[in-house]
Amino acid sequence: MNTNATSNEKKPPYGIIVILMAGAFVAFLNSTLLNIALPSISADFKVDPSVGQWLVTGYMLVNGIMIPTSAFLIQKYSTRRLFITAMSLFVAGTLMAGIAHSFPILLLSRMIQASGSSIMMPVLMNFLLTSFPIERRGSAMGIFGLIMTFAPAIGPTLSGYIVEHYEWRMLFYVVSPFAIMVLVLAIFKLKDKKEKTDIHIDRLSVLLSSLGFGGLLYGFSSAGTKGWSSIHVYGTLIIGLIALIFFVLRQLKMTAPMLEFRIFKYPLFSLSAIITVVVNIALFSAMLLMPMYIQTVRGISPFHSGLLLLPGAIIMGIMSPITGRLFDKYGARTLALVGLALTAFTTYMFSQLSMTTTITTLVIIYSLRMFGMSMVMMPIMTNGLNELPSRMNPHGTALNNTLSQVSGAIGSAVMITIMSQRTKTHGEELAQEAMQKMSNTTTQPSPEAIATMQEQLGMKAMLEGINDAFLISVGIVIVALVLAMFVKRAVPPKELDEQTGPTEMNEAVE
Repeated sequence: MNTNATSNEKKPPYGIIVILMAGAFVAFLNSTLLNIALPSISADFKVDPSVGQWLVTGYMLVNGIMIPTSAFLIQKYSTRRLFITAMSLFVAGTLMAGIAHSFPILLLSRMIQASGSSIMMPVLMNFLLTSFPIERRGSAMGIFGLIMTFAPAIGPTLSGYIVEHYEWRMLFYVVSPFAIMVLVLAIFKLKDKKEKTDIHIDRLSVLLSSLGFGGLLYGFSSAGTKGWSSIHVYGTLIIGLIALIFFVLRQLKMTAPMLEFRIFKYPLFSLSAIITVVVNIALFSAMLLMPMYIQTVRGISPFHSGLLLLPGAIIMGIMSPITGRLFDKYGARTLALVGLALTAFTTYMFSQLSMTTTITTLVIIYSLRMFGMSMVMMPIMTNGLNELPSRMNPHGTALNNTLSQVSGAIGSAVMITIMSQRTKTHGEELAQEAMQKMSNTTTQPSPEAIATMQEQLGMKAMLEGINDAFLISVGIVIVALVLAMFVKRAVPPKELDEQTGPTEMNEAVE
């Protein structure tokens, strides 16, 4: 037997992986690119900021609806066909958005973008799982982690610079050439080696999935701005929950489900999914609360606030491949325990913010937090996926990505709610103290002095509300830390892999 030939056959298709990762990078970057530009876009189209927010909410909803269908799509179609379709949709949406002259067209363009980008992450993750042996998956997923974390993290900084110096359309003009280049490379370089599979999607499952995950995402994402008492919030949450229950029950009864929930019988996958959800909720505390503190409380511009958070993003990006190699060598448990302990400590430090906290201190704490987070997310997720047989990989990646979307929305809603409620409480307490001090003085302050004092009290109340939300986040991280103690190195069941064979994998070669 020719050993060299065998090793060449098993060599991962790095050319394809580079193309897939380039497409994923552009798509992930786009997910946060518009956040800072929303006020400019709302003013340009003369729409209310709450309407303009739909450019982000709509993008997220399409992701939440499309990702659960990715397991079926990966099994039905080849990597080449899926990626070229996804990239074509993304390019079409980007070009449309750049020339959109009405808000509805821009919103439609963003949703077309999202329909393409939502397919890329599961396709890339599944391709990496099937291209690398289990002992090298950590390194592969570490590179993926670099893209997944670094691209969205630099989005606000890049967006802040562009919006400050150019019109918002430049955001799409900058992305378009790179997206087109990746699409052209994919058309000429990706080739198929996938046998035709005769499976059909259940339309009722798609409907229930869309209502279920879409309802939950919309409900939780709206809670921060509309409040939990709004019918838009609790109404969509109830509809989403009921639809999701029926969706899960239907999948459990089907022999070929759209999304296989039976993979939760694998304990390490279930544990990794729970930890991922908990960590995602905690992760959004810094992603949401830090910009509020930096921009609203401290009055730093969006671009400079993005620069302030950039070192943490760079550290997380650098650490992702290193963490992948450490995962292959030591497993997920040690990395997760160290990472979560560091995350808990730095999150507590964020709960002690003041009006005089130095910029250097903020950069150091945030960077250390990102360093800790880099040791948790991808190792835990990869360890859980490693326990699954090959035929379950598409379902595992789809469920992980869906849970990340939903838990991110939950984290946003919870943190915004806690911050808002505590800000209100602290505001009332500070106002009472100020009134008592004023009643004890003989001279009445001028209206200008009262207005200045009210503004200062409002900022101080928000600061305390942010600190309280960070303190709650510490408790959430500790929950994940306790769960991480039960993590073990996962090994896929060999007998299932042998039964399924390579024909059920989504293979592609150069």
